Amino acid sequence: MAKKSKKNIVLMQGNEAIARGAIAAGVNFFAGYPITPSTEVAEILSIELPKNGGKFIQMEDEIASISAIIGGSLAGAKVMTATSGPGFSLMQEGIGYAKITETPCVVVNVMRGGPSTGLPTKPSQSDIMQTRWGSHGDSPAIVLYPNSVLESYELSIRAVNLAEKYRTCVILLSDEVLGHMREAIEIPEIDESKIIKRIKPNTPPEWYKHYPENPKYISPVASIGEGYRFHVTGLTHDSFGFPTNRADEAEIMNDRLKKKITHHLDDLIQVEDYMMDDAKIAVFAAGITSRAAKEAVRNSRAKRHKVGMFRPLTIWPFPEQMIRDKFKDVKAVIVPELAEGQLLGELKRVLRKTNIKFYPIQKTNGELITPDDISEAIKEVRK
Repeated sequence: MAKKSKKNIVLMQGNEAIARGAIAAGVNFFAGYPITPSTEVAEILSIELPKNGGKFIQMEDEIASISAIIGGSLAGAKVMTATSGPGFSLMQEGIGYAKITETPCVVVNVMRGGPSTGLPTKPSQSDIMQTRWGSHGDSPAIVLYPNSVLESYELSIRAVNLAEKYRTCVILLSDEVLGHMREAIEIPEIDESKIIKRIKPNTPPEWYKHYPENPKYISPVASIGEGYRFHVTGLTHDSFGFPTNRADEAEIMNDRLKKKITHHLDDLIQVEDYMMDDAKIAVFAAGITSRAAKEAVRNSRAKRHKVGMFRPLTIWPFPEQMIRDKFKDVKAVIVPELAEGQLLGELKRVLRKTNIKFYPIQKTNGELITPDDISEAIKEVRK
């Protein structure tokens, strides 16, 4: 995605990295409502966006925020909002609307303890299933989850690119610790050719279809006010956007929403496998927990134990085939997560036809899972 320059090393917070990544990706409109622990994303963009010709608006709540960025995107802007916990729950209907109207947007969810108001200043990973199933009806999901400040910057850019490319709402997950931690990072120089921009239609307005009947990506997209007529509705619609009850047109629309995800898994899925080639015990971890997992694996390898780590940077679509390939010789999987088995359940589904044994480590009390926690589990598995 980018070239690195050793001259550009800065001490940066995770939330700041998300905000600066958004600007680098071309985001020029942000609407949001402050909520711990995501507020720094909005604070930074409120200052930096106007400097770069963009617009920032603080809305009255999260429902208004998701609605505002959908409107901004339909008008041609690259858009983002950021929230956490209760705010993310409030955005679910808007997220579904963005998906069915194929409107590019990015929603950042800096996860915190729940349910309800929960633990506003403590980390959690319990929104993973909500990012896939929170909105009613079948709908595609692209969800990214970094584990460092640098990845927060890089995946912020990637989230914007994927939203524009596949014309959908992309979720960028973070968590309270990752959002607030600071690391010295080398900011990559952005290759402008890697920043995805919408293609404008070159057909006569009367020929324009806002929803072309194919699963392709980067199709020409007109914005409101450019002279092209199209209809936008949350109802099932035809290729021009007008509501329809016809079974064939409903099937075409739903297939398009599904296939633009399922037909491009190679482009969407990003994972890290660490010392998995000969591993007999694997640790499956995401986000902030994967940092502890890697340290535990590193310590085990120093003792010549065949332990590896597999980390999904793309949570959804879930990297099913990669998991099956990498886990074919694994005898046991340790699954640490700051939730009550959300990753564990999905992993069991994917590996249900194997004889692999599963060992969960789960915390929902606001405390992090440590390398020692995982090392102790490795010891237990090896007995």
